[in-house]
Amino acid sequence: MLPTIRQLQYLKLLAEQGAFGKAADAAHVTQPTLSAGIQELERTLGAPVVDRARSGVILTPVGEEALRRATVILNEAEELVEAAKNAGQPLTGRFRLGVIPTIAPFLLPGALPLLRERFPKLRLFLREDLTQRLIAQLKAGRLDAALIALPYDMGGLEWAPVRDDELLAAVPADHPLARLERATPEQLERENLILLEDGHCLREHALSACRLNPPRTGTGEEPFAATSLPTLVQMVGSGLGVTFLPQMAVAAGLAQAAHVAVRPIAAEHPAREIVVAWRAGSNRRAEGRLLAEVLKEA
Repeated sequence: MLPTIRQLQYLKLLAEQGAFGKAADAAHVTQPTLSAGIQELERTLGAPVVDRARSGVILTPVGEEALRRATVILNEAEELVEAAKNAGQPLTGRFRLGVIPTIAPFLLPGALPLLRERFPKLRLFLREDLTQRLIAQLKAGRLDAALIALPYDMGGLEWAPVRDDELLAAVPADHPLARLERATPEQLERENLILLEDGHCLREHALSACRLNPPRTGTGEEPFAATSLPTLVQMVGSGLGVTFLPQMAVAAGLAQAAHVAVRPIAAEHPAREIVVAWRAGSNRRAEGRLLAEVLKEA
């Protein structure tokens, strides 16, 4: 005998709500019904999935593993229902899209009106987060696709290209490098190089494209880093150092309000590749490719 979808739903709600009564309300069933479903799941698995403590429900190790697998199964089941409802109608109904912070504010303003016009029945849910967390959510089935930048470890994923995004040097407007047509990686490395904090893939893209090591202070410690591109631009405009900016951010006017000069980088291919990614084998593959084609126009 196998666990049922209903039993897995009960387990997921129980983990989320932390109490049988609240989970039963969320499932729109009585508490005895939900409790019986959990007991049947435990008989099927041959082990308890919850500890019933006074302070609330605590998942056992078996329960934690069951919840992890249940989340994937339930998301796949939801995808099946969505695919059946929208058969022959791409980008219709719910579509959960993740976007990294160094893309979202610069590409989405032009893309969202286009998507609304082309696909009026699309219900787009957006989540902005760092690449590693978006990929984890993709693989867990909590996202249908993600708009991210390569290079990155894409094991278990498929993707479609959107565009190359050139990386540019940003320096204070009164800096000697601002008088040059181009800046070399070596020139930038000799300055106080400020980057986004660890975890932002743009940081690694810039260092890799220019073949640079992470910046260090004289004591061997890493210098200050910014949490966002607007903050990074303000730091450069204040004369604190130099940095790299994606061309799409510059085209959106990010550097206009600051005392900053932007110059091309004299390197072989200083760019990142913007792609739409999805889980390998996902039934949203065709929609992911279609989404990438629309985003190329934005």
